[in-house]
This record gives sequence, structure tokens and C-alpha cells, in this order.
Amino acid sequence: MGTTSQGNCAKGSQQVMDLTSQKSGELHRRAFLCLPLLMAAPQAQAADVMSLDNLLTFDSLYKSVGVLGIVYSDQAKALKGHEVRMRGYMAPPLKPESKLFVLTREPVAVCPFCSSDAQWPVDIVVIYLSDTLAPVNFSRRIEVTGTLEMGSWTDPQSGFVSQVRMVDAKVTKS
Repeated sequence: MGTTSQGNCAKGSQQVMDLTSQKSGELHRRAFLCLPLLMAAPQAQAADVMSLDNLLTFDSLYKSVGVLGIVYSDQAKALKGHEVRMRGYMAPPLKPESKLFVLTREPVAVCPFCSSDAQWPVDIVVIYLSDTLAPVNFSRRIEVTGTLEMGSWTDPQSGFVSQVRMVDAKVTKS
């Protein structure tokens, strides 16, 4: 919805107010047609955050990554603390039947764990499952749904440092 449409509808809503207060009670056609748009404006803003059922891609996580650090994208920041979906590949976990694994953009045959967030690859997300899960073949694409968390954090049990996590997550095979 463009600003021109919203501007025209704002004028139309004023006309509705003006015209409905007149004795004739006639509604101007443009004002009448803009009523649904005016009522949908707050829903349109909410839909921006909920677009595509909160599907987040690896490309949409970051605005920039460089020597000055990581800058999260506006979409990722808006979804922080909300349930999101991501698709990718399960990297081999530290141990079988784990509640923790790394979701990668592309299949990897070795575990991508790193020693610090300074070395954090931008194409992995740490997944904390709500229940244990047996490893999935590293070449099979999966979809994960969970609550998005961002910012440097060290897991007290594994010592693993992450920048982006999904918690209370569930896995479905794509």
C-alpha cells in the first residue's frame, strides 16, 4: 500500500466525516472505497513482521558483516523474540540424541562449532530443541520452527558461543 493511496484515503476519511455530518447523508464514492484501506492500515504494519508466516532466510539475518562487526537486518530485529521458521541442513551434532545442533545454509559433513563469536560464520544458526532429536542426514533439508534470539551468548553447558539462536525449537523435514 503506497503513501499516495494512504494520503488519498486520509482525505477520503475526512470527506466521510464531513459528508456524514451533512443532512443529505451522501457518501462520496472515494471516501466509501477507502474505508477498508483505512481499517487495514494497522493490520498491514503487523503483516510486515508476520510476512510469509515468519519465514527467515540466511540471507535475511544480517544487514552487514565486516570488520566493524555484525549488523542484524531490520527483518531479523523485528522478529527477535518471535516464533520464526528457517530452512537449512543439520550439521553433525556433538552427540547423538541431542537437544542442540547447528542449522547451516548448505550441507556440511563436519561440525561447524567455533571457539568465539569473533569467528562466527554468518551461515549458521544454533538450534535449541524443545525435545531431543536423533541426527538427520546432513544432506537432507529440514525446516526448524522456534523463538528467535540474537546477540552474543555462551551456552553454559557446552561453552558454545553463538550470535543467532532459535530456542524451544521443533524440526520438520522439508
